[in-house]
Amino acid sequence: MRAITFILLCCFNLIGFAQNDQSFSEANTLYNDGKFAEAIDKYESILDAKQHSAELYFNLGNANYKLNNIAPSIYYFEKALQLAPNDKDIQNNLAFAQNMTIDAIEKVPTVGFSRIFNNIVNTFNTDAWAKIAVGGVLLFVIIFLAYHFSYTSSKKRIAFVTSIISLFVACISVFMAFKKDDLNKKDNPAIVFAQESRVKTDPNPTSEEVFRLHEGTKVQVLETYEDWNKIQLSDNSIGWIPKKDVKLLKIF
Repeated sequence: MRAITFILLCCFNLIGFAQNDQSFSEANTLYNDGKFAEAIDKYESILDAKQHSAELYFNLGNANYKLNNIAPSIYYFEKALQLAPNDKDIQNNLAFAQNMTIDAIEKVPTVGFSRIFNNIVNTFNTDAWAKIAVGGVLLFVIIFLAYHFSYTSSKKRIAFVTSIISLFVACISVFMAFKKDDLNKKDNPAIVFAQESRVKTDPNPTSEEVFRLHEGTKVQVLETYEDWNKIQLSDNSIGWIPKKDVKLLKIF
């Protein structure tokens, strides 16, 4: 019975993938014919079926860009970049879309040791750091056994030093994995979708306005309180914005 259920599920999945491939091809045809609004509807129907890919988000970004939909185009290019961070076409098109935004916000650079440390942590993702740690531990065990069964002092010395280095690499990798995971949790970007949004000092519509943001601007969401998000800009400006005015890039 379980085997039959598994086979049926596989068949349904294959049918779903085939339908989505057909929808994707139809959406691409609509896009090439200049029917961008229709193409967007077709692409979004694929998203509704819980199918995600960098190519799908990229095409959605392009279609919205053609219609001068600033916020959606930036949002989907950013989503595509999350799945394919080294894709030059996505990076270039995102830059073009960002040129349409109104807000010119200076980015405060990270300098000194903090910048060097963050660059090292961001060299690999959390899983990669974890795999390096496991590899370091396994190497330590193997080399320590070689040290234990070696008979010459020179081989023992080399094995001992190498095993200590392996253990050190494993410990550092574990630390880096936790640090990378912590950075990922703190990284909570969002795109402003409101044409204009008034950012307040407190999560209250009657509180003082500190600045205004316009569609397409990228912010970091620091915390949430009721219908408000506390945000931070790239210039470190902080304020509270209505939750409905922004759309989170991460899906939890």
